[in-house]
Amino acid sequence: MVDVNNFYVSCERAFNPRLTDVPVVVLSNNDGCAVARSNEVKALGVKMGAPWFQMKALARQHSIVALSSNYTLYGDMSNRVVSILREFSPDIEVYSIDESFLRVETVDHLYGGATAMGQAMRYRIRQWTSLPVCAGFGESKTLAKLANHLAKKNPVFDGVCDLTALTDEERQQWMGKIEVGEVWGVGRRIAVRLQIMGIRSVRDLATADLKLLRLQFGVVLERTVSELQGTSCLELDDLADPKQQIMASRSFGAMVDDLAELGEAVAWHIDRAAEKLRDQGSVAGAVYVFIQTNRFRQADPQYNPGVVVPLVDVSDDTRALTTAALKGLRHIYRPGYSYKKCGVMLMELTAKQQRQETLFDDAATRDKSAKLMVAMDAVNSVWGRGTLRTGAAGMSKGWAMRSENRSPRYTTSWEELPVAS
Repeated sequence: MVDVNNFYVSCERAFNPRLTDVPVVVLSNNDGCAVARSNEVKALGVKMGAPWFQMKALARQHSIVALSSNYTLYGDMSNRVVSILREFSPDIEVYSIDESFLRVETVDHLYGGATAMGQAMRYRIRQWTSLPVCAGFGESKTLAKLANHLAKKNPVFDGVCDLTALTDEERQQWMGKIEVGEVWGVGRRIAVRLQIMGIRSVRDLATADLKLLRLQFGVVLERTVSELQGTSCLELDDLADPKQQIMASRSFGAMVDDLAELGEAVAWHIDRAAEKLRDQGSVAGAVYVFIQTNRFRQADPQYNPGVVVPLVDVSDDTRALTTAALKGLRHIYRPGYSYKKCGVMLMELTAKQQRQETLFDDAATRDKSAKLMVAMDAVNSVWGRGTLRTGAAGMSKGWAMRSENRSPRYTTSWEELPVAS
C-alpha cells in the first residue's frame, strides 16, 4: 500500500514551499471544520473535524495557516500519483484519494526487492509531484495497511516497511506495540469490546481464537484476523463496482430563500451527478431532490423536505434529469424559509446497455441526445467542469459555498497556473 502523507496539506505545500514546517489546517466546505492537519497542528492537539471558529484563538497564538479545501487540485494531484504508481505495477486498486493498493510479487525483483521498490516509488513521486509518501508491504491487504502505518510512524523504516522481510519475532514485537484499534476495519466500538476481552494489541488480535471471534463479531472480523495471519482474503479491486445511487449536494455560502436561486443550485448539482452517471455507463429511473434549512439556527423555522420524481423513461440526459429535479423542487418549495443546503440523488440505476426499450421509443431522438451528452462531457473534460451546462444552472453561483482562503487550482486552470519570477 502506498499512502500520501497528510495529503491535502502536502498538496498545498507542493506549490507553496513557504508552508513547509508551518502549522497548516485545511477546512471543509464553507470553511467549517478541519479536514486535514499538518503534523505541527496535530502536535497542538487539534482533532480531525474540529470547528474552525473554536480554533481561531489557538490559530492566532501559534500562527496556524487556514486554507479552504481545493478539491480540484487534490483530485488532479491524486491522479498524477496513481499514474506514477501504474508504471511500477499495472495491477492497482485506488482505494481512496490518497491511498492505493498494488500487487507487486511479480515485479518487485526488478528493483531488487520490495523495500528497494518502495524507495523507488517514494523518490519518483517526490521528484515528479513534490508529495511525500510511505509504502507498506505485506502478504495481505490488511498487513500492507499495517506495514504502511509502521512506515509512517517509525523513522527507523525510512518511509518503507516490508513485513515479509522481518523475522517472525520482529513482526510480533512490532504488532505488540500497536493498539488493536489501528487495524484496518476495526472500528472504535469493536476495539472497546476487544479490549474488554483482553485483546489490546494487533498481536493479541492476530493470535486470538478465530471461532470465538466469529461467534462474537461475525465473519468480517474473522476475515481480518486471517489477513493478519498472512492469508489473503480481500481481492484487489482494479475496477470499482458501478454505484447504485449517485448524489450531489452542497451547503450554501449564504442562506437562500428564492426559488429561482434554489433551482439554479439544483440544476448545477444535476449537471455534476449526470456526468458521473454517464461516466459509469448507467441510466437513472428516478430523481430525488431535497432542500434543508439550517438546523443549527434553532430560532429559525425548520423545514427539510424531499421528494422522489420518477422518470417516464430511464435516461442519462442532463436535460431530462434537470426537468425532473426542478419539478420536484417546485413541489416541495415553501416560501418563508431560509435554506442552507440542497441536493439531488439519481436513483434506480441500471446499465445503459441493459436499458429496456418501450413501445414509444424514438431512436432518432435518443441518438441526438447521446451525441449531445458526449459533446458536453468532452467540452467539460478539456475546458473544466461547468464550462458547458444547462441554462437552468444559471450564469453565476451566488449560492456557492464560501471558499475565502482557497489556493489557486495550479494544475487545471489556465488563469491560475503557478508563475516563476
